[in-house]
Amino acid sequence: MFYALSLMPDKGLCGEIQIIQNYKTMNIKPLADRVLILPAAAEEKTIGGIIIPDTAKEKPLKGEVIAVGGGTKDETMVLKKGDQVLYGKYSGTELEVEGTKYLIMRQSDVLAVVEK
Repeated sequence: MFYALSLMPDKGLCGEIQIIQNYKTMNIKPLADRVLILPAAAEEKTIGGIIIPDTAKEKPLKGEVIAVGGGTKDETMVLKKGDQVLYGKYSGTELEVEGTKYLIMRQSDVLAVVEK
C-alpha cells in the first residue's frame, strides 16, 4: 500500500491523501497438454421465459480457451487462445482466481472446437 500526498499551491498547506493499493494479478500458464477454459455463462431463462434459479442451472458445456500449455513430445497442441470449445460435463478441475471461475483440463478432454 502506498500513500500519495498532493498539495495545491494556491490553497496553502491543505491537501488530500490518496491511498493507492497495488494488486498483483495472477497469471496462470497451464503445463504440458493442459488448457485453461473460461466457461460460458449458464442460461438464465428458458425459451418460454421461465427464470432458472442458481441451484437448478446446469453446468455449461461450452467455453473459451484462455491459455494453453506447450504440449508434450507425443501430443502437439491443437487448441489456441481464443478458441470456443465444447467439453464433457464432468471434465476438468474447477478453480477460482480473483472471483472468476475457470476450468483446467487436458486437451484430450475437449470434445470439439466451435468454428464461427
